[in-house]
Amino acid sequence: MASALMTELEAVNMCLAAIGESPVNTLSNTGLADVASARAKILEFSRTIQSTGWAFNTESQFPLTRAPDGTITAPQNTLKASVDRTVSSAQIALRGQKVYDKVAHTYIFKQDLKVTAVFFLDWEELPQPARQYIAICAARSFQGNNLSSETLDSLTADDELKALIALKDSESDDGDFNMFLDSFSVADAWLRPEAAVTTR
Repeated sequence: MASALMTELEAVNMCLAAIGESPVNTLSNTGLADVASARAKILEFSRTIQSTGWAFNTESQFPLTRAPDGTITAPQNTLKASVDRTVSSAQIALRGQKVYDKVAHTYIFKQDLKVTAVFFLDWEELPQPARQYIAICAARSFQGNNLSSETLDSLTADDELKALIALKDSESDDGDFNMFLDSFSVADAWLRPEAAVTTR
């Protein structure tokens, strides 16, 4: 039985198909430049799309613990983090993986933090709607870098919009909008297809 989740191999083959190349059976030691380029493009869009912060990769009240010297290092896969200003006066920024207090102008903290954090997830951890949207965005960009067919591009753009709608539908089912947005009306506006930002 086929998996319900798109594999990275299938995502790469989607990119290859977008430029008229034959699919591959493995991602290991292919020696093909197009395969390496496709994987890089998928990683690029995965980082970009996940950086927005979705229900599947955002955690509230995530603990960040101080080291003995008072500094705090966020997990390596942290894309961004913020502190609830009603709980702490700190206004933080990630500089590399080090947490910096922009109010006190220091890397040294007097207490541990609890933050809302957005994490970068590996392909295997992503839900299917996110995989589909990332793969189609990557394929569209990959195609644009290799071909100039307006007909092919318009078909891929249509697929991208459908995938974005599916992802936002999934987000509306799973997301805690109080975490991200001030009101349901704002959430509703954000979830409309016309609110999408082009990926190219």
